[in-house]
Amino acid sequence: QVNLLESGGGLVQDGGSLRLSCEFSARGFRLNNMAWYRQASGKQRELVASITLDGSLVYSNAVKGRFTITRDNADNTVTLQMDSLKPEDTAVYYCNANGIWPPSTLETHYWGRGTQVTVSS
Repeated sequence: QVNLLESGGGLVQDGGSLRLSCEFSARGFRLNNMAWYRQASGKQRELVASITLDGSLVYSNAVKGRFTITRDNADNTVTLQMDSLKPEDTAVYYCNANGIWPPSTLETHYWGRGTQVTVSS
């Protein structure tokens, strides 16, 4: 059974901070990358930040310097600290986890249900 549980999100004023967390569990699954994506109303889903198993980071230009992604490999959690939030950060944020089911080498992605982040001006 695969579980991907997101928490955090909510309403915050321009310049405020929020913290998103995501816990992944799947017995036998070899987890690799974890990431956060977001989808604003009427727009396509986009990558916000990702972190590999060994800690390599990728940030979108829109959030670089304001958001921080971290990961705890012991309990398969990923956290997104969002500071200096702007109204344009308003979106549904989705946790993503990918890896493989050995002995298969086919990469499999799992998505959370999403959590709403709203930044008021």
